[in-house]
Amino acid sequence: MTTPSAAPSKAAGARQLALNVLLQVQAGAYADVALHRTLSQGNLSVSDCAFATEMVYGTVRRQRTLDALIDQLGTRPADKQPPVLRLVLHLGLYQLRYLTAVPASAAVNTSVDLAKANGLGRLSGVVNGLLRQYSRQAEQGADPLVLPDQPVAALGLRHSYPDWLMALWLDQLGVEEADQLCQWFNQVPTIDLRVNRQQATVADVKTAFDAADIAVEPIPGVPFGLRLVNHQGALADLPGYGEGWWSVQDTSAQLVGLLLDPQPGDTVLDVCAAPGGKATQMAEIVGQAGTVWACDRAPSRLKKITANAARLGLTNLHIHAGDSTELTQFHQRFDRVLVDAPCSGLGTLHRHADARWRQTPANIASLAELQSVLLAEAARCVKSGGTLVYATCTLHPAENEAVIGAFCQAHSNWRIQPPEPGFGGGLEVSPQGWIRVWPHRHNMDGFFMVKLQET
Repeated sequence: MTTPSAAPSKAAGARQLALNVLLQVQAGAYADVALHRTLSQGNLSVSDCAFATEMVYGTVRRQRTLDALIDQLGTRPADKQPPVLRLVLHLGLYQLRYLTAVPASAAVNTSVDLAKANGLGRLSGVVNGLLRQYSRQAEQGADPLVLPDQPVAALGLRHSYPDWLMALWLDQLGVEEADQLCQWFNQVPTIDLRVNRQQATVADVKTAFDAADIAVEPIPGVPFGLRLVNHQGALADLPGYGEGWWSVQDTSAQLVGLLLDPQPGDTVLDVCAAPGGKATQMAEIVGQAGTVWACDRAPSRLKKITANAARLGLTNLHIHAGDSTELTQFHQRFDRVLVDAPCSGLGTLHRHADARWRQTPANIASLAELQSVLLAEAARCVKSGGTLVYATCTLHPAENEAVIGAFCQAHSNWRIQPPEPGFGGGLEVSPQGWIRVWPHRHNMDGFFMVKLQET
């Protein structure tokens, strides 16, 4: 269970803001975009911002479980409830079930107040009755959520995921590990930093953070990585941000750049670079004697790379706006090429609360086709004897093993190059030589990565 930092009695504004954001999500907005936009327009305290963020992301993640509770405790199914009432019930049930710092009475009373404040005065009794029914059962030691016997549906209802995804993870992992993975993705995500070796040392950054009473810890197997410990507040306010000492980048993503292993002076191509974390990492590694090209077909997405490169003091990073399935001008020009392919993001569900509800098997099949085309074109950009890395932040085999298997079958001159022993602090390497990072085993984003070399 999560303990929010905001005191319940002072968080009426945070609850209203959370409801406003959830209404936008219900209308089709992305949860992170709607939340960031709404928070930037308000004037909540740091603690209330954290509470509102927890409420938004938590209720979006847990919406299947919350709907099931409404179905089981109420007289009308969740999908037949008025939209605002359904969200008020979600917020109330989320507090009762998952937030240990909110007393049950406060969760019930503030939800009734929220209903009244949003034009649901005549339905406030529904809110009061359903939430009090939940609270009474919980106080008696019973779980108000009744689960089916079938493992797929039981896991999906308990942890709030679609059945197709539960079936996949059960097939890959079995019941016990699938349960652990589900729990891991329902956590608040950690924040990892990558120290810019061109501007500072890890010791410099840690000393500055210690002086500001901000806790960080080293990340095993990632020499320039630091993990923030229980941080709240704007990242841009942290020491060294304006000086370009560090960037935000998850451990798994940092490992992709380390697997590519660029050397000082190398030429590197990042085929699908936006928002630019790996491109800037590689520019830091190759130094001023090297060159990195970052490609993306959306010029608007490349603007963020340009801004980050300027903040980090990287003048060796160049951008190319265009379709990365056609890179004729880059053929056979690069020592190392990275395909960080667009994917379903099933390894980062904790960071994108609504992704589990947006992805479908049909989407994944389409993505796999694009990934195969991107990988084949990227291979043409590698110099003879060069290195190619394919990576995704998904755990779906159709986007990972299947794509690599088909590529190797169609390109007999390419071979998988397993990483050195102990890579990434001892990550599991398959017999075939690729790495799949399971979040519940390794405590980092889920990733697939494989190094290929032309023979």
